[in-house]
Amino acid sequence: MFSNPFRVPVASSAAVAVIACLAVALPATAAQAAATSTTPPAKTSTATTSQSSTSSAAATCAASAQSQPFLKWGDSSSYGLVAGGDFEGSLSGWTLSHGAAQVTGSETYGVTGSVGKYSLALPSAGSSVQSPFTCVTASDPTFRFLARSEGTASSVTVAVAYQTPLGVIAVPVGTMTPGGSWQPAAAMPTGAAIAGALSANGTAQMALRFTALSGASRIDDVFVDPRMR
Repeated sequence: MFSNPFRVPVASSAAVAVIACLAVALPATAAQAAATSTTPPAKTSTATTSQSSTSSAAATCAASAQSQPFLKWGDSSSYGLVAGGDFEGSLSGWTLSHGAAQVTGSETYGVTGSVGKYSLALPSAGSSVQSPFTCVTASDPTFRFLARSEGTASSVTVAVAYQTPLGVIAVPVGTMTPGGSWQPAAAMPTGAAIAGALSANGTAQMALRFTALSGASRIDDVFVDPRMR
């Protein structure tokens, strides 16, 4: 029986933590970067500033193919698959560490359109995988994926990571305890609205990080919700 795999609901403390951490960390890193820069700020005319503001307001990320992978579970939102997020081909751009590996055996529902052959294994505590960085905006509020335990009690912590002027900031957004059969994770917050609002053009570069806390787990088919695209 797979019940309440996420200890941190999307709409409560996880979302608050993402917003709080990003709201504090991103301006701080930007300010520090500006303080250490030796390049004087460029002078801009009123016309140039107006044009820049218009461009920023219109800035978007490249559109991805969309589907309704979680419709079976009552979620009619459209999602876009993260690059390589079905784990069926090359994992170029993905970072695997401490035993994390692409293995045979896929989620059984075929949420990408067909049942695949592979998934991503987190075989023991400390095993970790991070997705490639991808462009997000306020229109990318949540992400979902499928997971299962590998026969023993397991738990996985999930974080969003953002590129900043002084390096990558990772913010935990939940801890899951998957059951013995494949099931979708609850929607989790990306924090993209805050990260995008604090950037120059309304976009940000985000990666998703999954780390085993205990036991062995698998994840598969990682999607981001491109709402309002």
